[in-house]
Formats: sequence, structure tokens, C-alpha cells
Amino acid sequence: MLSVVIVNYNVKYYVGQCLDSLKHALQGIDAEILVVDNHSKDGSVEYLQPYLSDNCRLISMNHNVGFAKGNNVAIRQAKGDYILLLNPDTVVGEDVIKDVLRFMEEHDDAGAVGVCMHYCDGRKAPESRRGLPTPMTAFYKMTGLCRRFPNSKRYGKYYMAYLPWDEACKIDVVSGAFCMLRKRALDEVGLLDEDFFMYGEDIDLSYRLLKGGYTNWYVPASILHYKGESTEKSSFRYVHVFYQAMLIFFRKHYGHLSFLLSIPIKIAIYIKALSALVSIFRQWLFKFLGLHAGKKEKQTVYHFFGLQEHADDFKRLAQKKGLSYVIHMVTDEDKGNGNGHLSLLDHDTIQKPTIIVYDTAAYSYATMLRLFAEQPMDNVELGIYHPQQQLLITEKEILV
Repeated sequence: MLSVVIVNYNVKYYVGQCLDSLKHALQGIDAEILVVDNHSKDGSVEYLQPYLSDNCRLISMNHNVGFAKGNNVAIRQAKGDYILLLNPDTVVGEDVIKDVLRFMEEHDDAGAVGVCMHYCDGRKAPESRRGLPTPMTAFYKMTGLCRRFPNSKRYGKYYMAYLPWDEACKIDVVSGAFCMLRKRALDEVGLLDEDFFMYGEDIDLSYRLLKGGYTNWYVPASILHYKGESTEKSSFRYVHVFYQAMLIFFRKHYGHLSFLLSIPIKIAIYIKALSALVSIFRQWLFKFLGLHAGKKEKQTVYHFFGLQEHADDFKRLAQKKGLSYVIHMVTDEDKGNGNGHLSLLDHDTIQKPTIIVYDTAAYSYATMLRLFAEQPMDNVELGIYHPQQQLLITEKEILV
């Protein structure tokens, strides 16, 4: 049995879409879903009620306990032999979970398995494969050597970019955005460390699995990840939580290092945190002073690919929101087939910001991901239209 655990905080529309994709991905699988709501303020508990069933339960926390503890609360109630930790701001292709479960059943030493995460423009997320942030690996990352020599096994170890994308590979760290875990391994090495409020807990757990004799893997199955919609990364709180997690991990696993080695690493972490804070303050100051006011942004064009019966509803939504849009009809006979938007985009379209809106009644989630993964393009991003709710979800906005 599989137990899927999702921790939600103020992203009700994204978690609803995630649950809709899971409805298709879990067909034929003995599974349960446990959604932990970390005391959201956006009406998530009420919004998610129609998604609940005997196999999909909601755990409503009295306050925000963080990502690690939220997951642990659900894991302790889970009945599955496998546990899937899944971010609420993800979309799962129809065959992904079956493929990952099959892989784990064929590799008994696999403690955790991750997948290929894609951004909304189709690009592969480098954090899909990561190395352990040893002192030297972290140093190469923070000094920019990792970015300069991404394919080097020495300098590029942080993102392991030298590994092939289209083959299963052993990796060090599996991202918590999609982390399939063997329950037996969790019982042996322990649950997520609740000293990490958010960030770092997946690195710590991956490291403990390796220490426990298990292997961690990357499998070339595709999901969509909205680059952390459940976290405001341009906030001072994000900087504090993120770099605090780095310090916790370093103290826990490398606290035995000599004084002469540990002090420079800690100083480097503080310098990076200070630099991030200065950048955030600078952006806030420019916005406050209106220094970007004269910059003219190009209007985004929304290209709708969907069924005739949903096109009128999308038109009304687009007109209500003042969107520039183009309608491309998809018939029942050919829905989900062909090249979708790839066969229609021209140079004029690509030069302006473009949202390709796919109707979930016409295209499977796997097809949407495949089309974007085949040809990532600048200024072209995915939008997903849910006809029953007349709801459009993109990375930057929710239109309803």
C-alpha cells in the first residue's frame, strides 16, 4: 500500500490541482492520501472538503508546525509500505507513481526515489539530483564554482549535472518536493528531523538513509513543480529559515570538524544570508521609491487549447480579467494528440510573454508535461484550465 503525504500552507488552489492529478495517477493503486493543513489562513480547510473521501483525509493543525513536523504527523498515521512526500505545488503525470513504485519493488536497497522536476516553461529543475552538501561541496556552490563548472564531478557535485537525465541514477539527496520512501527504511533511520522547520530536512533524511545502508535514486519520470509556490522566497523570513537550516545541518553532521575549518564555513553561510537580505531590501526600496515605474511590461497572451464546450467559459474568464487571448479548438477525436502548442507557435508569439492554457478535459497531465519538456522556450509557460471550476492556474497567478 502507498501513503501520499501533502503538507499545505495557504496554497489551496495548488493543492486542489495536485489532488486532481493524483486522482488519475493513483488509479489501480492501493493508496491513501493524507493532507496536513498547517493552519492556513486562505480557507484551505473549507476549500478542500469536496476532495476528501475514505481514501483522502485532512489533518487540520491548530498552528503552523512546519514542513518536517507536518509530514511526521501524517507519517505516524500512514498505513502504507511506501510513503510519498509530495509538495502541494506539484502536478504528477498519470504514470509517474506507477513507474516509481515499480522501480522501488525492483530495487530492495532503495530507501528514497526522486523524479525529474520541471519548471512551468519545461526546463528541468537542477535540484532533481543533488549531492550531499559536504563542506567542500557547499564551498564550491557558494563561491560559484558549481555554476561555472556544472558538469565537473568535483565542482558540480551539488547538482550532479554530470549525470544523464534519461537514465535511473544513484544520487545523494532526494528532494522533499517528490520523495518516495520505503517505510521500513524510515522505521530504521527515523522520521524527518523536526529541528528543521522548513528546508534541509530532505537533505538530512537522505544522508541518514545513506548512513543506514540504503541507496537514493533519481528516476526519469516527469512532474511539474511551481518553484516553491508555498513559500515566499523574497521575504526576510525565507532567508532566515533557509540559512538557519544550513547551519543546523552543518552542526549536526559536521560539528566534529576542527575549529579552523568550521569557522570559515559558518562565516560563508552568514555572508550568503546577508547578501540575500541586502538584495531583498534593495528590491523593496526600488519598489517603494517607484524606480521601476517607467518600465513598460509586454502584455501576456493566453493561448487556450481545449474543447468547444469549454472555450466560451474560458472566453468569459479572459474578458472578465482583461486578458489577451487566442482560442485553439481541440476535438473529442484528437484531444491530447499531436504537438499541441509546439505546432502553432511562431516567432511573433515567442517574442512576447505567452501562457499556453491546456484544458484538463482535453489533455492529460502527462501530455502537458511532455509537450513543454520537449521544447522549453523563453517567455512561454504552462497554464492549466479546470473547466468544472472555471479556474486557471499558472505559476504566478490564480484566475477564477
